[in-house]
Amino acid sequence: MIGLTHFLFVSCALFFIGVYGFLTRRNMITMLMSIELILNSVNINFIAFNKFLYADKLDGLFFTIFIIAIAAAEAAVAIAIIINLYRNYRSIDVEEADIMKY
Repeated sequence: MIGLTHFLFVSCALFFIGVYGFLTRRNMITMLMSIELILNSVNINFIAFNKFLYADKLDGLFFTIFIIAIAAAEAAVAIAIIINLYRNYRSIDVEEADIMKY
C-alpha cells in the first residue's frame, strides 16, 4: 500500500530537483520550470497530508487549487516577460543580464 512516506519522498525529490535546477541553470525558461517543480512538490504535500491526516476536510485541496491558479498566472506573466527580453536583447541567459546596457 502506498503510504504518506511515499508521497513525501516523491515531493521531497521534486522539491530538491527544482531547487537544483533553479540554482544551476542560467536559462530563464529552465529556471521557470524549476519554480513550477517546486510549486508542484508543495501541491503533493498538501494533497497527501489532507488525504492521510484530515480525510473528511478539503483544506488541502483548496490550497492546491489556489496554488495551481497562482502558478498559471505566474507562468503566463513570466513567459511574457521572457519573450519581451528576448525580442529586445536576443538572449534569455541570466549571466548576460548584468552586461546589458539599458
